[in-house]
Amino acid sequence: MYLYNSASRKKELFVPNSPDIVKMYTCGPTVYHFAHIGNLRSYIMEDILEKYLRYSGYNVKRVMNITDVGHLSSDADEGEDKMLKGARREHKTVMEIAAFYTDAFFDDCRKLNIKKPDVVEPATHCIEDYIRIITKLMDTGYAYFAGGNVYFDTSKLENYYVFNDFNAEDLAEGVREGVSSDPNKRNKNDFVLWFTKSKFEDQALKWDSPWGVGYPGWHIECSAISMKHLGEDLDIHCGGIDNAFPHHTNEIAQSEAYLGHKWCNWWMHVLHLNTTSGKMSKSKGEFLTVSLLEEKGYDPLAYRLFCLQSHYRKSLVFSWENLDNAQVAYNKLVTRIAALKPDDGEFDAEAAKALKEKFCAALDNDLNSSLAVTALYDVLKAKTNDATKLAVIEDFERVLSLGLLEKAAVKREALKKEAAAASGFTILSESGEADPAVEAKIQARQDAKKAKNFAEADRIRDELKAEGVELTDIPHGVKWRRI
Repeated sequence: MYLYNSASRKKELFVPNSPDIVKMYTCGPTVYHFAHIGNLRSYIMEDILEKYLRYSGYNVKRVMNITDVGHLSSDADEGEDKMLKGARREHKTVMEIAAFYTDAFFDDCRKLNIKKPDVVEPATHCIEDYIRIITKLMDTGYAYFAGGNVYFDTSKLENYYVFNDFNAEDLAEGVREGVSSDPNKRNKNDFVLWFTKSKFEDQALKWDSPWGVGYPGWHIECSAISMKHLGEDLDIHCGGIDNAFPHHTNEIAQSEAYLGHKWCNWWMHVLHLNTTSGKMSKSKGEFLTVSLLEEKGYDPLAYRLFCLQSHYRKSLVFSWENLDNAQVAYNKLVTRIAALKPDDGEFDAEAAKALKEKFCAALDNDLNSSLAVTALYDVLKAKTNDATKLAVIEDFERVLSLGLLEKAAVKREALKKEAAAASGFTILSESGEADPAVEAKIQARQDAKKAKNFAEADRIRDELKAEGVELTDIPHGVKWRRI
């Protein structure tokens, strides 16, 4: 498997630090509001990565933080506290806001078939870990106390701009809207590790520390949470491209200064979901959520397909027309799979192997989900029997997680009922329940009767009775009940 590494700016053969486990960390949400679908694109692609690693035979331990304190609204350590902003907006406490939007985030993930990470750690649970790391950085000269806050001293590093996509002049303070100079900093790129002096006098969450009562800076949480659960080395760190600077840059600075060695081998960044007018963001009012898509009649898994049809390192342009196209494609996939007959032939191992090779070749090439979806279409076009096609689709779904087989099963039953209704044959449950297995046997009995195979029809009736199901023939159909 070759994965693009943002730190080296090239594709590299993926080899984990240990053959026993892949250590994976992904930046989690700041739970002050609903996640918009642009945020969720990153989590979809990270989900594909984790599932493909598992599919490829790796054990994976994936850790994710929940930012419930200390994340400011600008791209430096300035601006309005997002959690406090959410609390004021809804007249709730910060922790009530955090709990509500954490649940909302994972509900969105469930709708998108995004697996929950093995470890999810709220930032507020790790105060002692932050203090321990900051204390060592102070002791070793990588951090300093000024104006009531503790800052990381970036001048101590040989190479601060790890991702090398930026230069110092472009990142000068004041060139980004809403960022003002902090007179306490020794260098313009120094960042806060611990606040004790904040313009938020009513900051709700504060803790005792060696430097006074305060709260952690945003960047320290991911370093501490990763080390707490994954140790001193990390295989893969993921996040949206907007986290590359300053967040991930600052994570590397403080982590490697603390550890004294390289911390993470692979950095993977998912590019933005854009609208026709630019990057999707909550501040610009383009606040599209999974719930809004549902209200407009879209299946959330059609949005997942929309994301998979583009490579994660390419910006993806959202429009309602593009989502319409994805919904149509999704519905057609479900319909085509529903038409496959599970009992059509024996599993063809050679045909399945060839189809799987195309799928793996796509994902081994820097997680090319677009070509992986093409490999899925190749299955439907393949010159092999339906039983093999369904088995291969089930195999691919371990990674793609588009819910295709479940939706196809529902579609298949609906088509059977439509066909039965068209032929004037109706299956009714006395209790109103639906049981596809029972209904399939009733339909098989009806087919046997139409073929004048009355012995088979009687056999099926007796089989159902032995299972506790009694049939009553009615005009143009059958009524059944449990006995």
